[in-house]
Amino acid sequence: MKQVRITVIRKASYTDLSEKYENPIEHACDLKEGQVFISENAQMPEGMCGSAWESLSPFVLTLACGGQDFYDGWMKDPKSAMISCNDGLRPVSFLIEAI
Repeated sequence: MKQVRITVIRKASYTDLSEKYENPIEHACDLKEGQVFISENAQMPEGMCGSAWESLSPFVLTLACGGQDFYDGWMKDPKSAMISCNDGLRPVSFLIEAI
């Protein structure tokens, strides 16, 4: 299996939605833009958010097994994907790449 690099590209925060719909929480997301993780054998890297991993893992597994070209040419690099976590209030965008 190939290693897969997971890079935090962008973090967003929709405070207006949080104020309207979410109960206050102290600590939401520790990830930092530019942070890099390496997945070995399509396993969740240490320090990766479990919720984000649920969104990323099918794509990581495909890339680790040599798959590519998601959605018929969606990405310029066919051995990559741009995936966001499932947090609708604080979405994080990740670039995942087979290495």
